[in-house]
Amino acid sequence: MATPDDRRYTDQHEWALVQGTDGTSPVVRVGITHHAQDALGDIVFVQLPEVGAEVAPGTAIGEVESTKSVSDIYAPVKGVVAAVNERLTDAPETINADPYGAGWLVDIAVPVEVGDPIGLLLDAAAYQALIEGS
Repeated sequence: MATPDDRRYTDQHEWALVQGTDGTSPVVRVGITHHAQDALGDIVFVQLPEVGAEVAPGTAIGEVESTKSVSDIYAPVKGVVAAVNERLTDAPETINADPYGAGWLVDIAVPVEVGDPIGLLLDAAAYQALIEGS
């Protein structure tokens, strides 16, 4: 599967895509990459943060459990959790089927003063180079 170039990536295998605003703050949708879900195998459980939780880049905000292991999910940006993908409670395998679409994890409202909330993350080419080098 190709790495979509409409979003940015972390070296921990999360993706981030600016969704628009919540009226005042930019909202960034977060998920795990195809590479990450493929390495995990069949996902059987997802633990996500509470709406309203404050998050910071690089801090664990949840877990993805698969038949192989449990992996932390890390926030790629600073902000407040604006929404979680409730669908994953009953259908965590959605992440395997559609990691860049219906398998999204959380939306994070980012403070306006941040500027480009995902500008410092890896672009698709840099992320692809990272996973090909590992």
